[in-house]
Amino acid sequence: MTDDTRARILRAALEEFSERGFHATSVRELAERVGVTKTAVLYHFPGKADIVTALAEPLLDGLEAAMTKAADAADPRAAAIEGLLDVWLDHRYLLRMNLRDLGLTASKAVFDRFRDGMLQANHLVAGPDADLAGRVRAAQAIAMLSDPVVLFADAPVDELRTTVLDGVERLFATPEPEGRPRTRRGRPTVMSPETIEAAHRLYDAGHAPADIATALGVSRATIYRHLPGHLPGVE
Repeated sequence: MTDDTRARILRAALEEFSERGFHATSVRELAERVGVTKTAVLYHFPGKADIVTALAEPLLDGLEAAMTKAADAADPRAAAIEGLLDVWLDHRYLLRMNLRDLGLTASKAVFDRFRDGMLQANHLVAGPDADLAGRVRAAQAIAMLSDPVVLFADAPVDELRTTVLDGVERLFATPEPEGRPRTRRGRPTVMSPETIEAAHRLYDAGHAPADIATALGVSRATIYRHLPGHLPGVE
């Protein structure tokens, strides 16, 4: 059996589980879709849970790598949020598959790794000294990343990424006394025409969006909004 057969089984499984659900799809039906025998499927994957494990492995590897990188970042909250969002965007169709019947939970190994990664994400977004309210807000921010990605999986990735990050920024806005507009924690999210021009000059000179944000004293999401077509992900 070749690696190509294994890859074909995984592609077909993602499509079949998305359309019919993990629990409603039999190994025999999956084999028919691929055009191989049931024995050929079982040669590569002794059970359906093993297929889920293989489908989820790249997502889990990405999640763990993003959280490890965020833990060492100057701004762990921003790095965790953006890193997690990029993982969700890369694997948005797998997440959408899971929405049908929580098929990813069929594998205990997948569930355990996913749980641990999400707990680490919550810790990084909330901060080490967060109270209950801070931890709840972090959980809300993390939840805001996945639902739009699942619901709008076919939307342009760059536009979806920018819009999701803007929504998370609003969640962390600082309430002001009644009658006054809200301000935001962290860097400003509005740029003057002169600052926008400077951002474009820096980008054209080869500077990364994250470095431009630092140089101009604005948030990375703000830079992304003003550099249409230049949203490569977390820099």
